[in-house]
Amino acid sequence: MKLAGIKSVENAHDESIWAATWIPATETRSSLLLTGSLDETVKLWRPDELERVSTSTGHCLGVVSVAAHPSGVLAASASLDSFIRVFDVDQKNTIATLEAPPSEVWQMQFHPKGTILAVAGGGSATVKLWDTAEWKLISSLTVPPRNGSETDKSGSKRFILSVAWSPDGKRLACGSMDGSISIFDVIRAKFLHHLEGHFMPVRSLVFSPVDPRVLFSASDDCHVHMHDADGKSMIAAMSGHASWVLSVDASPDGLAIVTGSSDRTVRLWDLNMRSAIQTLSNHSDQVWAVAFRPMEGGVRGGGRVASVSDDKSISLYDYS
Repeated sequence: MKLAGIKSVENAHDESIWAATWIPATETRSSLLLTGSLDETVKLWRPDELERVSTSTGHCLGVVSVAAHPSGVLAASASLDSFIRVFDVDQKNTIATLEAPPSEVWQMQFHPKGTILAVAGGGSATVKLWDTAEWKLISSLTVPPRNGSETDKSGSKRFILSVAWSPDGKRLACGSMDGSISIFDVIRAKFLHHLEGHFMPVRSLVFSPVDPRVLFSASDDCHVHMHDADGKSMIAAMSGHASWVLSVDASPDGLAIVTGSSDRTVRLWDLNMRSAIQTLSNHSDQVWAVAFRPMEGGVRGGGRVASVSDDKSISLYDYS
């Protein structure tokens, strides 16, 4: 397996690009790349030539997260202004605006069936669940202190940065500033356990698309961990980055992961070897997000990977 560079776009935004995700194809169009930037805009790009389709405004501070509804019809952007904007991808109009207290909107992800939007709640040490039919807050999952400790009553160390759904939609994982990962049973709205191993902020999480038990985590401690999320055990700790690992995503075929780091590199990892097999240095500043394009037409092999950076550029790679 390997990544081959296809195209890079310099100055894709006016400021640092912190967020990227793929919007699934619909019956009338192919998939699109969605990016969010500190320039307060969200942009849509065609998947092969990286030609800009549209630019959306509406936030009054930088965009820190973007998420795509599995239908490909809707998407959401979250900003430092503590608002989440839900919009129609093709019509560009705003469907809903969700408001949160300051510092309580970070990463977010739609449920695999699109019924819920999960939002990492930052300083409240919670994950907020929004119903996507009426855009109402339906639940708030609270992360308990580690080891039953009551010393962290403020929740500051449990500041929630990242969130991920299991592919079957039964589990939700969230990563904290203190390095812990919390696993919830969403159906019962019950905290199950912490996953340990990291000792610095966990900025990105993704479940394996082929095994709902397997979870990957990226941390400021320079490591990527592979967990058995149900068995509470670490399967592997993978190292290679020279600085914070800011983003991780899993390939649709389940054979690889890709990571982006503040060491300015993108790395491809072979999960059978459990090591990095390729390092790409397209970017001149830290890489905030990496994303595999989801499979289309039931085909798992091949695909695209996108990366975005503080250097304001987007890079596109072929995965084979």
